[in-house]
Amino acid sequence: MAEKKGRRQQPANLESIGEEIGNKPPQAPEAEEAVLGAMLLEPACVDEAMEELTADCFYDPKHRMIFAAMSALVIDHSSVDIITVSAKLKQQGNLDAVGGSVVLANLSEKVASAANVEWYIKILKQKTIQRDLISASYEILRDSFDDSIKVDELIDKAQTKVYDAIQSNTRKDVQDIGSIINEAMGDIQKAQSTTGLGGVPSGFISIDRITQGWQKSDLIILAARPSVGKTAFALNLARNAAVDHHMPVAVFSLEMSSIQLAKRLMTSESGLSADKIKGGIKLEPYEWSQLEVKLKALSAAPLYIDDTPGIQLMEFRTKAKNLVKNKGVRLIVVDYLQLMQGPVELRGMREQEVAAISRTLKATAKELDVPIIALSQLSRQAVQRQGGGGKPVLSDLRESGSIEQDADMVISIHRPDFVGLSENPEDKEKTTIIIAKHRNGETTDIDMIFKSEQIRFMELDEALDVQAAQAGRQIGSAMNSDAPFPISPDF
Repeated sequence: MAEKKGRRQQPANLESIGEEIGNKPPQAPEAEEAVLGAMLLEPACVDEAMEELTADCFYDPKHRMIFAAMSALVIDHSSVDIITVSAKLKQQGNLDAVGGSVVLANLSEKVASAANVEWYIKILKQKTIQRDLISASYEILRDSFDDSIKVDELIDKAQTKVYDAIQSNTRKDVQDIGSIINEAMGDIQKAQSTTGLGGVPSGFISIDRITQGWQKSDLIILAARPSVGKTAFALNLARNAAVDHHMPVAVFSLEMSSIQLAKRLMTSESGLSADKIKGGIKLEPYEWSQLEVKLKALSAAPLYIDDTPGIQLMEFRTKAKNLVKNKGVRLIVVDYLQLMQGPVELRGMREQEVAAISRTLKATAKELDVPIIALSQLSRQAVQRQGGGGKPVLSDLRESGSIEQDADMVISIHRPDFVGLSENPEDKEKTTIIIAKHRNGETTDIDMIFKSEQIRFMELDEALDVQAAQAGRQIGSAMNSDAPFPISPDF
């Protein structure tokens, strides 16, 4: 059923639905007449009604025509009275349909007092919500009989229709700056009196210093060329929040299976090399013990993985809503954006499809009030560009400029050795995390170390501490020949 943007449209058989269950559709004809009469009598009532109501709030078709004529007059900056409304209805060809000018005169006589218009408006909004819920229920019932609609899509549509029916009639009042400042001062006082971050921690001090944690409703784009380490970095972020801070995290992996992700997490958590976790190199007996001990915290962490390949937008939204509601998820990671399936009608129009995906991710983050980190590919220009040290820029985001527009933050990963700018073996692990866009904070470059054999990112200070600890253990092992078995440097 097609709907015009910004207008609610009742199903054609709303009357028959009411007759079937033995009731008339919710309506208040006297309140409708009172509102229209007050608008004809008092200019102030026109402004109040126009702010709160639309033509669809009037159940009687004649009343809808009259209100639509009044709306047209307001848009034209004309006064609203019996004469002007009659002229506008005549111009629109609806004067005879509403019963002529006599009906307008009768409306002005039926209102007891224009002072009660606020109450009449409230009644009309309540009846409108009831009718919209009936319409939503009818469409949900109709779609439920359609076997061509997937259950996940059906659930998402049902939730959206009911939510829209309520939200479309909920007004948020304009606030004066004084009340907003008071609310802001409360937030500042709360932040000053508590320790820690305002958002979900990344686990990296240098990043959290700038972001104060991943903030609610933000869409964070993490971009890099293939094989640079964006999945590894995203998993580090998810692991840090779930294991170290016990915050529920959901990861939607469209490229790798859940087992592959688990093995990557096991590698970075245990400190063992990726080849040993994959089975290319056999584990020593003591390493099995190390693995078991190191994985206890990870196994108990509130980390949820969905590896549905090519997940559709509606399915993602439904699953995300359920995870936030039922598991208390505080952070969502999507790996990666370009592998999601956008609206069917946009298939074949790649730029528009990616734009729709980006908009939906931002809308979902805002609706669920959780940060979403979405991984994205960079175009080849990121490595082919002359100058700039091979660092990626915002325009390198692949397939759609809307990604840059929708994102609250854009973070990219730059490895000089990957683009052939460094042949020094000592520089192989050097990595730069580039915060290229930050809607609510500063942009900067952060130097880090990427231990590819452990699939783990480290800050420079942490990497130096690890090296010092390894050197100390090696010296201790050399001096203590009575050690029963070798000790792994990260155990």
